Amino acid sequence: MSSLKYLKHYSQELQAQITQLIESEKLTKHILKHYPTPHQVSNDKMLREFTLEFKNRYIKKSDPLSKVIYDNKIHVVNNALGLHSYASRVQGNKLKSKNEIRISSVFKKAPEAFLQMIVVHELAHLKEKDHNKAFYKLCCHMLPNYHQLEFDMRLYLTHLEFIGEVYLSEEQSR
Repeated sequence: MSSLKYLKHYSQELQAQITQLIESEKLTKHILKHYPTPHQVSNDKMLREFTLEFKNRYIKKSDPLSKVIYDNKIHVVNNALGLHSYASRVQGNKLKSKNEIRISSVFKKAPEAFLQMIVVHELAHLKEKDHNKAFYKLCCHMLPNYHQLEFDMRLYLTHLEFIGEVYLSEEQSR
C-alpha cells in the first residue's frame, strides 16, 4: 500500500492501525459509525449561508466575505481542502478588499462535521493568516473538537483515496 499522504505527520503506529483498517475492509464501517450521513449543503448559496452562520456567531467583527463557493479544482491542483484569498484593489480613491472562501468539491458529500471543520479553518484565516497557536486556539473556540474532526476528516480523505466514496447513492450501493 502506498503512503498515507493525509496522515503522514502522525506516528508510524497510528499509520499502521489505519493501514490495518483499510486492509481488513473496516475503515468504511469505522467512518459510518461516527458519521452515518453526509450533510445537505449542496450548492454555493447554501454553503455561503452555512459559512456566514459560523462567521456571525464567532467572528462577527471580521472583514466581510465577498464569495463562498465549492471549487472543483482545489483538491487536485493545490492539494488543499479549502482556500481563503484576500485581494486589495484600488477603486477610485478607495482601497477595497475582498475575502473569498473556496471549499473543495470533495466535501459536497462529506459529513456535516467535516464541512464545519473546513469552514472554521478558513474563517480563522480572516483573523490569523498563519497556522500558529492563535490560529488553532480560534479554531477550537469555534469548534471545540476541531483537532479530532481534523483527524477524522483525514481518515475520510484516506478512504476516498484507497477505497472510494463512503456515502453511496441508492444506485451505487446495489
